[in-house]
Amino acid sequence: MNLTIENILLVGSILLFISIIVGKTSYKFGVPTLILFLAIGMLAGSDGIGGIQFDDPKLAQFIGIVSLNFILFSGGLDTNWNAVKPILKEGLVLSTLGVLLTAVTLGTFVYYITDFTIYESMLLGSIVSSTDAAAVFSILRSKNLALKSNLRPTLELESGSNDPMAYVLTLAFLTLVINQDLSVLSIIPLFLQQMILGGIGGFVFGKLSEIIINKIKLGFEGLYPVLVIALMFITFSATDAVGGNGFLAIYICAVYLGNQDLIHKSTILKMFDGMAWLMQIVLFLTLGLLVFPSQILPYLGIGLLISVFLILVARPVSVLLSLMFFKMKMGRRFYISWVGLRGAVPIVFATYPLLAGIDKASIIFSIVFFISVSSVLIQGTTLSVFAKWLNVALPEEVKPIAENDRYILNLPKSAMEEVTVVPNSFAVEKRIIDLHFPRTTFIVMIKRDGLFVRPGGSTIIKANDTLVLLLDNEESLAEVNVILNQAVVV
Repeated sequence: MNLTIENILLVGSILLFISIIVGKTSYKFGVPTLILFLAIGMLAGSDGIGGIQFDDPKLAQFIGIVSLNFILFSGGLDTNWNAVKPILKEGLVLSTLGVLLTAVTLGTFVYYITDFTIYESMLLGSIVSSTDAAAVFSILRSKNLALKSNLRPTLELESGSNDPMAYVLTLAFLTLVINQDLSVLSIIPLFLQQMILGGIGGFVFGKLSEIIINKIKLGFEGLYPVLVIALMFITFSATDAVGGNGFLAIYICAVYLGNQDLIHKSTILKMFDGMAWLMQIVLFLTLGLLVFPSQILPYLGIGLLISVFLILVARPVSVLLSLMFFKMKMGRRFYISWVGLRGAVPIVFATYPLLAGIDKASIIFSIVFFISVSSVLIQGTTLSVFAKWLNVALPEEVKPIAENDRYILNLPKSAMEEVTVVPNSFAVEKRIIDLHFPRTTFIVMIKRDGLFVRPGGSTIIKANDTLVLLLDNEESLAEVNVILNQAVVV
């Protein structure tokens, strides 16, 4: 079947429907949903029962980049800065030095067991050097793992922030493969430019996005997530246009926004949570369609050999060397090395050699595919088991609730209180968003002049308003009273 304008929506919606239904029941059998999405795409492809003809690496790469924007941005929004701050150094070292060590270690192994040149070997190592944010975020949350100490924030920070490093290394070694006369030192300026401009771009656009979201008056709550999508793509494309790393920029921008008080933040987080799942499904379905099993089976043996070396040697070595100067129990170090999941991101990066037309591009793509599939199957299905073996798991009943999950899960509160705003209160003529109430406290209704007003982030508080609050404890109520009574107007 050839995809046309007339049937693409029908075929796409059917595949999406099947993926959601199958994914819902997949964990009963211990199979990660991401693998099922990929398998459905392969079955629907030209070598499968669907017979859909899809052989367009450029379109697949575009879909991959758009999907990664949503996945990384959603992961950034869910990152709690207070939880990440204590392990920021460890996370950054893992996402930079750890990625470099993985690429070099695996690239060296590939060089000695294949007929690849050293630059081709390092290119393959670079493509699979980062952990996949889509795989880590979805599997950790689907399995609902409760991990000790700051282990989970470390894993999510690493997976969300290390794709930019792998992307830069992939572009750098691809350049060296194409231009054999260049030296390794020539890629250092590219690396510095990408990372520095990406970091600056992410912070600048984060600040600008906060101002725009909170100051602009759209009138309709549903438009705010659309506004954030526009700001996300502007951040990525503008940073990329000036030579910075767009993936790093959108992740930093999202982390900043996720830790600020935003108008209609609950709506924005819920929308991006759903979009992240949608983009993961679309991404894996697309890559499944792009894969031709008949063409990659000849590389099954070498692909599995390289994958086993990556899982058992390259990843653990890079993690242990990266964390050698940090105080951390050995069990946690080994668990971090085991959660080195490779998913769709390496397959997306593997389309760059295909589009560049280098000699061994198809071989690299096939090997990367096997690495990604085996990683999710082997590591993704054993995360809970290894967490127990290494004594890093917490009992489910004591699992802490992530701060931003409160916006998404609509968790029940333990108390309801009414607070009246006196005429000389600090809150009078202020927007709710500017009051900075505790994040565990919600204004569910405002009583005003005998009427009930539905509150939103841009709602202006008036004198003598009665705020109906849902909160967790008396400490939250005390903090609200402090906020309402501070800087009283004389």
